[in-house]
Amino acid sequence: MERSEAYGFSAAISGAFLLSCLLFSALNREQRAPYMDEAFHVPQAQAYCEGLFQQWEPMITTLPGLYLMSVGIVKPAVWLFGWSGSVVCSTGMLRFINLLFSVGNFYLLYLLLCKIHHKNKTVSGFQRILSTLTLAMFPTLYFFTFLYYTDTGSVFFTLFAYLMCLYGNHKTSALLGFCGFMFRQTNIIWTVFCGGSVVAQKLSEAWKTELQKKKEERISAMKGSFSELIKVLQFLTEYIMSFTNLVTLIVLTWPYILLVIVFFAFVVINGGIVVGDRSSHEACFHIPQLFYFFSFTLFFSFPHLMTPNKIGNFLRSVRKHLIQYSILIAISLFLVWKFTYVHKYLIGDNRHYTFYVWRKVFQRHDLVKYVFVPAYIFAGWSLADSLKSKSIFWNLIYFVCVFAVTVPQKLLEFRYFILPFLIYRLNIPVPPLSRLLLELTLYIVVNAITFHLFLNKTFQWPNSEEIQRFMW
Repeated sequence: MERSEAYGFSAAISGAFLLSCLLFSALNREQRAPYMDEAFHVPQAQAYCEGLFQQWEPMITTLPGLYLMSVGIVKPAVWLFGWSGSVVCSTGMLRFINLLFSVGNFYLLYLLLCKIHHKNKTVSGFQRILSTLTLAMFPTLYFFTFLYYTDTGSVFFTLFAYLMCLYGNHKTSALLGFCGFMFRQTNIIWTVFCGGSVVAQKLSEAWKTELQKKKEERISAMKGSFSELIKVLQFLTEYIMSFTNLVTLIVLTWPYILLVIVFFAFVVINGGIVVGDRSSHEACFHIPQLFYFFSFTLFFSFPHLMTPNKIGNFLRSVRKHLIQYSILIAISLFLVWKFTYVHKYLIGDNRHYTFYVWRKVFQRHDLVKYVFVPAYIFAGWSLADSLKSKSIFWNLIYFVCVFAVTVPQKLLEFRYFILPFLIYRLNIPVPPLSRLLLELTLYIVVNAITFHLFLNKTFQWPNSEEIQRFMW
């Protein structure tokens, strides 16, 4: 890191932390009591602070990583400063732990951008800093920095695991992946992604050798031809069927394999992935969740995914492969018709944005959900096109993981899209400054609206005196 870039990064992270502290203070003044899921998380953490590790709130569905980490942070504060446990484990102090995680996330995002794009010498230090600042302000993640939720810590350990994976420290990566799993069980999928990215790199090297043998010049990430896909699948099958290759892959990825085995042992012993209340978190085959993720990504990355060049390329692709796209639309319409699920929380809780998206858009008419299918296809195509600099094997493991983390979820919840979005956004080529500034402006506007609604547009339910607030 050059001196000027170091100064710029220090200024960016300090300014972001100062702004977050001001927002944190404002939010805690307006909402001192635990809100929404905090009503479960805060008492559970306070019980752990008191040493009551056998006590468990049955409505909590995640493992106790957040509470154990909180105790690990606040107990030394009690010993060092002589504070009482009740003060240190108050709602405000517990929320502040996520603010500390957010600083870690800022630094990790910067390190990941540097590592992933280190070969691109045209990227300036200012672009890296601005990209980091933009991703740190990503609205869905940024908002939950100020509440005692699992998201910020979950992202921290997952990004840290990914960084260690990129540096080849796979045992450390798997250990950090276990910490992420303790925050949220579905993070095991991103452990698989880390291991899969190692496998993808080996496959890419072998595929390059294979193409050189056949005197084929270019190794494209995703050319889109069906014949190429067949060739890749044939190569993949032959490679994995080789005992020597299989042993090599196992030796490279054994820490991740071990963690996946631990995960399956947990599922068998626990009788499922969810702990606590399982009635509201039943897995299903909810294919439209993938379409919702594509749309979510298209909205928050529109400066990169909706450029005139991309739209033009997509339309040319449709004209060239009209039959294939027609079949894809027909299949997508069928999947939307057959596998759309509406969770009771989605239509029963008017404090979330998704409630209004569903009621004001999707519930206007039965046909609305089908009208969006062409937009879903464009969003998915544009996302894949943005990742064409990555190998076809990397893309394969990424989209398999996105499928695995979204489709089993019955509830439409934007928080589930945070990690797949960040992984995508980190791996696209670093955008030019104009697009970064447009993206940052979008995030600032969305954050401003979100905090304004949360802090100032309160309401009450009938027959209840409790103040309700709008949130993600």
